[in-house]
Amino acid sequence: MTFDMLYSKIHRATVTDANLNYVGSITIDEDLMKASNLRVGQKVDIVNINNGERFQTYVIKGKAGSKDMCLNGAAARKVEIGDKIIVISYASYNESELENYKPTVVLVDEKNNIELITHELVGSDHV
Repeated sequence: MTFDMLYSKIHRATVTDANLNYVGSITIDEDLMKASNLRVGQKVDIVNINNGERFQTYVIKGKAGSKDMCLNGAAARKVEIGDKIIVISYASYNESELENYKPTVVLVDEKNNIELITHELVGSDHV
């Protein structure tokens, strides 16, 4: 049996752009991708904290150091610049892998600078 579990997330990132006329996806700063173990083309869930929208897209690499968090294509209609979002990826684990299960959680500030990388699920004291 396998379990779909949180693999990584970028928590409370700020949307820096919304590009309706792009072919789709989310552009994420390469540094944030590396910190959260995200790969180009990987499917992610996006949760918009401001309006409650939840949708799926895939990752495109942005320029390292740019702090980009840009929703592209149809997803651009689901956000506004300045909205807070959570970028979530999942993976399937078998029972033996769960013994050492540790998701990657990246907490960022208002400008998408990394504040903390942890492998624990964090509570409301980190909001």
